[in-house]
Amino acid sequence: MTETIIILDFGSQYSQLIARRVREAQVYAELLPWDSPEDQVMDLAPKGFILSGGPRSVYSPGAPSLPGYVIGSGLPILGICYGMQALVDALGGQVAPADEREYGLANLSIKQPSQLLQEGDDPRVWMSHGDRIEMPPEGFVILAQTGNSPVAAIGDQDRQYYGLQFHPEVNHTPAGGAIIQRFVREICGCAGDWTPASIINHAVSRIRAQVGDARVLSAVSGGVDSSVATALVQRAVGDQLAAVFVDTGLMRKDEGVWVDRAFRFSLGANLVSVAAAALFFDKLAGVIAPEEKRRIIGETFIRIFEDAAHNLGDPPFLVQGTIYPDVIESRAPERANAQRIKTHHNVGGLPDEMNFELVEPLRYLFKDEVRLVGEALGLPSELVWRQPFPGPGLAVRCLGEVTPLRVEKLRQADAIFTEELSRAGLLVYHPSRVGGDTGTAQAFAVLLPVKAVGVMGDQRTYEEVIALRAVTTVDFMTADWARLPEDLLARVANRIVNEVQGVNRVVYDITSKPPGTIEWE
Repeated sequence: MTETIIILDFGSQYSQLIARRVREAQVYAELLPWDSPEDQVMDLAPKGFILSGGPRSVYSPGAPSLPGYVIGSGLPILGICYGMQALVDALGGQVAPADEREYGLANLSIKQPSQLLQEGDDPRVWMSHGDRIEMPPEGFVILAQTGNSPVAAIGDQDRQYYGLQFHPEVNHTPAGGAIIQRFVREICGCAGDWTPASIINHAVSRIRAQVGDARVLSAVSGGVDSSVATALVQRAVGDQLAAVFVDTGLMRKDEGVWVDRAFRFSLGANLVSVAAAALFFDKLAGVIAPEEKRRIIGETFIRIFEDAAHNLGDPPFLVQGTIYPDVIESRAPERANAQRIKTHHNVGGLPDEMNFELVEPLRYLFKDEVRLVGEALGLPSELVWRQPFPGPGLAVRCLGEVTPLRVEKLRQADAIFTEELSRAGLLVYHPSRVGGDTGTAQAFAVLLPVKAVGVMGDQRTYEEVIALRAVTTVDFMTADWARLPEDLLARVANRIVNEVQGVNRVVYDITSKPPGTIEWE
């Protein structure tokens, strides 16, 4: 059985990052609401608990509290920010409003080295709190402090209880990954068995248990997620799987050729192609709202799959490449103060009634985990490290009405951008480059529903605008805009304006995530 760390979520915006850091230590983490029933939690046989931050104060009426079974379990506990305060409150300590709130970078001073915090750690930590520990519970000692936090870290090393006022899960705390690794590997005693090989073995077992001897239909788009999901299911059920590629007319340049080569020759899959561009453009005529686009595309996909399934003997199961960020951004786990950011085609865009039961082997994996699993499955590197492409395709990069003419403009501009990035060695296909200063984790063009005045050949023009988007990221939960070379951007802009009819202006998006999302819709 996989060793598990339970993260109880008190509503922090960073809760998913805690899960990622634990998994980076090759330990499986399950993120659950703070008020999850005891049997649901303890049935997972956890090796320890991490308590997330949250937006409340422990002394405010109705604030979430630490469930009694956590203390009763006798397992190691790490409380982070609000989680630390909830642990202190539950054990009889005192929490009160701080004289000065503390947000942003601070320098941590180690008062007493411990198994969790060590003298050689980078002292920079990320703070985000308005409360402070007035008195630690009996048995705790102060491990570290900052200028504004006399109690920045505490520990009861006999019971293996620890509390951190800062956030070790964010990149702004350079030693945070090492701190979390020490907790899960040394303090909780986890061996670190959450590897690509173990993920594959568990996924194969789950798929076989769900599917049995039934036929399975896989929705493929040529993207990383659907490719890895299909390969996983094929590993589990072999010839029971049939892959269906729907050419929506909303794909990137030469996408159909790429998909056919990748699935027929790289995966050896039974691939069925369906030409459906006319149907999708007809359904999308006059539609502008992003959520409505996603809903229409999701439902149309399913209806096409139902027709394809009928021709293939009505398989009762449908594979989708849903990954954890899709779930989080669409409707989020059941967690305090969680909000839906957008509906993903793979999640909230599906109709309520379908003739399929979904098989989602990647549902709780992050993007970087998906890629590592793909490599472990033996998929070609150029497929595994291909840049992500949204399920609804170019429809959500074609802002405003989706028409064949507008999509073709976008497709040409996107191909130019991709081609120039590739020539410059800035399309990332390997983890050592993802998130680097000279690479891009995702890059694409967006067609804006606005027109701008220009001058071309001594003639006044009034044509559409292309926005270029390129980001660096590892997990796709947060992202920063890529600092591309000026000469590259100039070359791309010049080519687009000269080669793409109907476009006379190019802009570059320098928005991070948050506050923006990676995609525009």
